[in-house]
Amino acid sequence: MTYQYRAITDDGSKVQGTIDAPDEYVAMQRIKANYPVVVSIKESRSSTSLLSMELGKPRVNQKELAVMCSQFSIILNSGVPIDTCIALIGRQVKDKKLKKMLELSAVDVAKGNGIATSFEKHCSGLPATFVETVRAGEESGTIEKSFESLRKYYEKSYKTKQKVKQALSYPIFVFCVAIVVLIIVMATVIPSIAETFLDLGGDMPYITKFLIGTSEFFRENIISIVAVILIIAFAINMFLRTERGKIIWSKIKMKLPVIGNITILSISSQFANTMSALLTAGLSVSRALEVTGKVIDNYIISKSVSAMTTQIEEGRRLGECLSEAKLFPNTLVDMCAIGEETGELETTLETIGTYYDNEADVATTKAVQKIEPAILVFMAIFAGFIVMAIYMPMFTMYELI
Repeated sequence: MTYQYRAITDDGSKVQGTIDAPDEYVAMQRIKANYPVVVSIKESRSSTSLLSMELGKPRVNQKELAVMCSQFSIILNSGVPIDTCIALIGRQVKDKKLKKMLELSAVDVAKGNGIATSFEKHCSGLPATFVETVRAGEESGTIEKSFESLRKYYEKSYKTKQKVKQALSYPIFVFCVAIVVLIIVMATVIPSIAETFLDLGGDMPYITKFLIGTSEFFRENIISIVAVILIIAFAINMFLRTERGKIIWSKIKMKLPVIGNITILSISSQFANTMSALLTAGLSVSRALEVTGKVIDNYIISKSVSAMTTQIEEGRRLGECLSEAKLFPNTLVDMCAIGEETGELETTLETIGTYYDNEADVATTKAVQKIEPAILVFMAIFAGFIVMAIYMPMFTMYELI
């Protein structure tokens, strides 16, 4: 669920924003972790409306974030004051959300307000990883290192997503072409053939009758079909926003053949890379887990990681918590345990994050390589069916003429 809140910062400034949480109690805990006084909190109405679909959700481009973080790291290392640095970068950034955030934040920071608080106040689309890493660097006095860590994190994340998009672009393109060809054939070619046959009084082959019947059905009921599809899509979207729906969808994604393995590898990469970036910035393991739980894409794993925060605060080890959760690959669990034993958890997580980046990339490439022949076979059968449905009645027409 999404909650709207108004709160007061340590210096007395008023802030407002939205936060995702399974219930109001968890939302209150997360808000109080950043702001001492929560003025009000209520469930966002938009979270249950049609307009709340992902289309309108504010997001910040990861590539732009990586470039911005790189600029911060370089300029801050040269000794430029932070407010001047923010204003300078604000004039160079192309992303409108980031540009507005930096321009307004420069004024706030010049007045003595916190960097992370100002960023969060003026840009609701910022990832939790970014805000918390900046806040940790600000508190520890290593803000330039935090931005350098974020640069690496977002560059790696952006490159990984681009690889997946490139791998899936061909199958998606072929599928779209097939749909367009089918629509053109059903809307123009088949009706013309049907009309000619009726004029000649011939008996059409069954395959052509089937194609004509399908074409007529879609033409006569196109509005009803579109309406049903939209209603089903809306119903599914609403269901997936419920607690039960999120849990069921998360389980399905992890258990699907081929895709399930890619999902697990991608989430393992996301967990390791996010934890590494946060720990490097100076966050404690429990706080890093809390933030990581917010950004993980899978709902079940997200809840499990967030729950580990309490276990860590009780004195348990990260490797032990991951092992009991039984949601992550054994390699990740073992490496985390080794990292804790050697005191090199950040470095270990960075290494294992790179490993799972590569594994997810290889798994995706293999899946696409298997999909491509299947698509070609489907296209061959589809094209053959269309050709037979069109040419068989043509031969019959010659006999009738």
